[in-house]
Amino acid sequence: MSNDTARRRFDGVAVGDVLPPRTVHVDRARLVQYAGASLDRNRIHWDEPFAKKVGLPDVIAHGMFTMGAAITVVTDWAGDAGAVVRYGTRFTKPVVVPYDAGADIEVSASVTSLDEANRQVTVDVAAVCAGDRVLGRAQAVVQLA
Repeated sequence: MSNDTARRRFDGVAVGDVLPPRTVHVDRARLVQYAGASLDRNRIHWDEPFAKKVGLPDVIAHGMFTMGAAITVVTDWAGDAGAVVRYGTRFTKPVVVPYDAGADIEVSASVTSLDEANRQVTVDVAAVCAGDRVLGRAQAVVQLA
């Protein structure tokens, strides 16, 4: 193994490792449940005529729901949600949730850097719905045990 490879791998983790992907299905019932739990009861998340009246194509998922759904790929891989010490993203497109079919958010992630001194791993996360990237610059930092 070269020195370069050795520097980029520790605790069995290497730059370029791909985390197991996940599909998160969201439907209107789940949005209503999330609205109640988060106290974000904005009508664009559950009332189709209202959402269309304000210029949306249909009801859309809460941005924070999408963000939370995406990070589950990382927390499942880490084995502990508390291991995520930093997580940020930009919202690029809304997740449109049609009444009959709902929507699928395809989430993938890969290790992009290692900080051996601090025992931290940086993971880039991608979330796609209906062919559109719905999160941009989504990145998490995981503290290794």
